[in-house]
Amino acid sequence: MLNKNSIWKVLSAIIIVFGCALYALPNIYGEDHAIQISPGRDAVITDVMVEQVGQTLAQNNITPKRIEFENDRILVRVSDSDTQLIARETLEKAYGEDYFVAMNLAPDTPEWLEALGGTPMKLGLDLRGGVHFLMEVDMSEVVVKSLEDAKNGFRTALREEGIRYRGVTQKDNYVELTFRDEEAADKALFFLRNQNRDLSFNRLDDLVLRAVFTEAKLQEIRTNAVNQNITIIRNRVNQLGVAEPLVQKQGADRIVVQLPGIQDTAQAKEILNATATLEFRMLDLRNDVRDALNGRVPPGSQVIEDQQGVPQLLEKRVMLTGSHIIDANSGVDEYGLPKVNISLDSEGGNKMSRATRDNIGNPMATVFIEYKSTGERNAEGKLIFEKYEQVISVATIRAQLGSRFEITGLDSPKEARDLALLLRAGALIAPIQIVEERTVGPSLGQENIELGMQAITYGLGLVLVFMLIYYKAFGVVANIALVTNLVMIVGIMSLIPGATLTLPGMAGIVLTVGMAVDANVLIYERIREELRDGRSPQQAIHHGYDSAFSTILDANITTFIAGLILFAVGTGPIKGFSITLMIGIATSMFTAILVTRVIVNAVWGGKRVEKLAI
Repeated sequence: MLNKNSIWKVLSAIIIVFGCALYALPNIYGEDHAIQISPGRDAVITDVMVEQVGQTLAQNNITPKRIEFENDRILVRVSDSDTQLIARETLEKAYGEDYFVAMNLAPDTPEWLEALGGTPMKLGLDLRGGVHFLMEVDMSEVVVKSLEDAKNGFRTALREEGIRYRGVTQKDNYVELTFRDEEAADKALFFLRNQNRDLSFNRLDDLVLRAVFTEAKLQEIRTNAVNQNITIIRNRVNQLGVAEPLVQKQGADRIVVQLPGIQDTAQAKEILNATATLEFRMLDLRNDVRDALNGRVPPGSQVIEDQQGVPQLLEKRVMLTGSHIIDANSGVDEYGLPKVNISLDSEGGNKMSRATRDNIGNPMATVFIEYKSTGERNAEGKLIFEKYEQVISVATIRAQLGSRFEITGLDSPKEARDLALLLRAGALIAPIQIVEERTVGPSLGQENIELGMQAITYGLGLVLVFMLIYYKAFGVVANIALVTNLVMIVGIMSLIPGATLTLPGMAGIVLTVGMAVDANVLIYERIREELRDGRSPQQAIHHGYDSAFSTILDANITTFIAGLILFAVGTGPIKGFSITLMIGIATSMFTAILVTRVIVNAVWGGKRVEKLAI
């Protein structure tokens, strides 16, 4: 008998539709207005503080829906936006000095649904509200760092080659090498030119060489700096769970960062501005730190204070920088004291191995470095950054180190966790500064959501009415498939990590609503043709679905390819449109071909039918 449902088709349709509906369900519960309290650099959140927050709110006649403590932060859920503002101001006065108090929106998903991994769709900045940052990268500092690496490389290479030199000095935009005799200078020029194709070497006189980066190399350094910072910023925000960020390059040295759902910029700015890295240096044991404090600092040394304010005399030569760190996590040593375990890439492991091989028994310092803006600009209009350095650890090298080692001497587990987080997220290759910030209010986002929902509702309603009038009973089947298609889009968007619904994305859904019935129209018109040619209803249904399949597949594949190209080359809004378009194409094919066929077979298949209502 024609048009009988097979068990696998029925089960496939039911399981897939039910799964998508289950993961679409969190979107009907909405979100709570919330205040998020996160610890600052030296602060810790405990269960006692949760009780204190409740008491503080009660003293100010604020009744929260509930207070939650998880992931080292407190989340206070309140009933409306007015209460949220009052509660934020109250908690900011009480805890603002040591903690970050930020307004947020928290999903109100039931616990049983959360246990299954159900979360609502992430909304973009134009729908949910949030903050927008424009950040500027300090390109001069990245060039200086690259020159410093080249200078250290020259010294190592010349020593290994046995070429004697008098000095290697780093200037503003070049490195100057001085030799003892003309023969050594000739050998060094030949050797270094072959070893460093990205540098241009010029001879100032018989004994002095000058090395500068080529223009192509400078451009590569600047491009890599922006790209690496983009990756690191995204990692930082993701690891701290602030929001799903939109991070894009703008121009030659600027980065756009959008954080949907964040209404208070304090915490986000603290995270994004944390330009931190490490340097590993040897202590200068040949000179006295007291002489350096009296103004007699040796040429190759530098005085840096530790966390207790005690000055330490360090060698200027950097053994290793934080750019080689690929992983860092906190823990405790055999004495129960906090530590940070560090893993290096292969190049960093080789550098650390060479540096510590000849320094066993000597103390090595770990220097923590931050760049902070002075608020001033230079003659070229670029922001001026000031470098802050602090010795966070001094440890004696007991054995030759490699790609894995640990930092000890930290004050608290909290300090170890913060340091590991910054290093794990990545050391920014160049300082950055927020030059512009904007906040999109939740009321504007809500208005965009309402207008978008109106467009989807009107579009869906008109299509449903048309299909019902034009195709009668088969129109009801098409309408069921269309509604199922929308549910599946929402469920898949909620399920995909990182997928964000934007206003253009809603436009993609509206377009999908119109396109989703195309496949049904093709099938139904084919069935009508078969009926006009004298075939029986069962034969007409069978041939209608089989004949229309190739046409439906070809049409949707070409549209899907177009969406794929938009996603590959487009930016934020275009990507949002293309994502919903591609998901809609896939779900519409599934519902039109499989779901409607299962329903049609269940209603008309396997029985004697004299006439079809189509």
